Order: sequence, then structure tokens, then C-alpha cells
Amino acid sequence: MPGDAEFIADRRRLRRKLSFWRVLAVAALVAVVVAVGLRYVDGAAFGGSERAPHVARVTVEGLITGDRRFSEMLGRISESDAVQGVVVSINSPGGTVTGSEEIFRAIRGLSEKKPTVTFVDGMAASGGYIAALAADHIIARETALVGSIGTLFQVPNFSEMLDSLGVSVLEVKSSPLKAAPSPVQPTSPAAVDAIQSIVDDTFLWFRDLVGSRRPMSAAELNIVADGRVHSGRQAIRLKLVDQLGSHGDAVDWLETERGVGVDLPVREWQPERDRDAFGVFSMASVGAELLGFERLGAMLDRLAGRHEGLKLDGLLALWQPSLQN
Repeated sequence: MPGDAEFIADRRRLRRKLSFWRVLAVAALVAVVVAVGLRYVDGAAFGGSERAPHVARVTVEGLITGDRRFSEMLGRISESDAVQGVVVSINSPGGTVTGSEEIFRAIRGLSEKKPTVTFVDGMAASGGYIAALAADHIIARETALVGSIGTLFQVPNFSEMLDSLGVSVLEVKSSPLKAAPSPVQPTSPAAVDAIQSIVDDTFLWFRDLVGSRRPMSAAELNIVADGRVHSGRQAIRLKLVDQLGSHGDAVDWLETERGVGVDLPVREWQPERDRDAFGVFSMASVGAELLGFERLGAMLDRLAGRHEGLKLDGLLALWQPSLQN
């Protein structure tokens, strides 16, 4: 019957379409797997293992925590004969003090072997500014946020809420200051004093770091070390940065001031990840890069390597708008 023939023809066309999309999906999956495999065999993210001379770009973005793979990547860059200079692009409000110190020391070690310039692309506040200080030269956008020199310690306290609910928590401690302050017990003046002494000592470390890395007098240092954040235009007047400009200006500085070869390509370096880290972020990163969205791929790549470690425990060098009235 004509109706049956048309039905059969429609089913055959549908099968052919489904077969086409299945083949396409398998091909795409194979391409992703091959790309991921090449990435891990190569030992570095796309562009990171280029043998030809180039300028390396590394990115410090988002909350800063301890990141061993990032430090190891900087070590590989410092030993690479292909890398002629380094641009450290920073867009970070900071994070933990220890994580910021780790990045600072890693970049300082790198700058002893390769000409290194910082480009503040948005924000280098608190721990982000600690990282920026490690380079030989700091360039910031006019509207970037820079500074916030200071440290803080925060812990929520739920003791009043627990009292209102009729809930008590038993704490047996070896001494009154053990595990203080506690989120479930009122904070004693002695505990506040103990934490304050740590915050003050770490602030002095941060302040002295700025004083040793920036060309300013003691009086000028006192002005900028009050915890506030500044625009790029203000920061250059306060000597927190050396120059206002763009990423291209950072590359130009390497060429004109450090003799890095003219017109060298800029290659994005990214930290290695564990070879078995084939999670959602990993696959999305590769897919984005295959489609030409390199910046999105780089962001997803960093999330893949660090999403399990984004914890802000302990002392912070972090800029954040106040939530208090």
C-alpha cells in the first residue's frame, strides 16, 4: 500500500539521519580523547611545550590557594630554553596568605632566570598584589583594582543561634586557647588577642614585602598600607605599579627593556593535571579549545585542576567589600 511504502521510506531516512549523527558523535568523542591524550603525553597544556622561541603567558586568576602544579609549571618555564620572557596576567582578589606566598616565591624564582612582567588585567588585590610584586615590572589597566595591603582572619560564630535553639556543644580542650576561636563557643578576649597578634605579624610581613619590592619611602608606604584598594590611575601615583597599559604593553616592555626578541609569539602555559583527571571540567576545557574558545578553555582547565582545593581556611590576604553597616 502507498501509505506503508511512505512509512517505510520515512523510517529509512530517519535511520540514515540517526546513523550520520551517531558517526559524527563518535568522531567528536575520538577527537576529544585524542586531544586529551596528546595533552597528557606532551606534559603541558596547549602551547606550553612549544619548542620554538616564544613569550610565555601564565594566568593568576580567581581565589588563590596552595597550588603545587602551578609552582611546578613555573619551574618548567624557568628551565625552558624556548621561553624568552614571561607575562604574568593577574585578575585576583587574593586568597590565603600561604597560597599567595607560594606563588610569590615561585614567580621570584622564575624572574631570576627569565625577564618577567606583571599585567594586572582587572584586579591584583591583597594576595593578588603579593603575586604581582614578584615580577620585575608591574603594568595595570587604568581601571584595574590594585593594593588592599593587609590580612584578616574570619570565622563565623553560631553560639547565640545555638543558645536560642537550646543546643549546647561540649568542648574539652588541653588549654583555653586550643582551637580558638570556635564557631560554637563565645570568643574570649584572650583568643581575640592571640589571633590579632598573628594578623599583625603577617601584615608586617606583607608590608615589608611591599617596601622591599616597590620604590617608595617609609612615609609613602604608610599611606598605601592601610588596607584600601586603589584604581590603576591612583596606583601609579602611589608607586604601587610602574605603568598603565595593556597586555600588549607588557609584551612591548619585555622587548624594549629586557631585549626579548621582537614579534615573538605569545604562548599560554597551563599547569599539568593528574593523568586520570578526566572530569567534566577537563572534557569541557578540551572541547572549548577545539572550538577556538581558548580563554574559556583555559578557565575550565584551571577549574579542573583546582576545584577540589578551593578552600579558604586560615589567614587570608583577600579583598572583599565589607558586609557590615
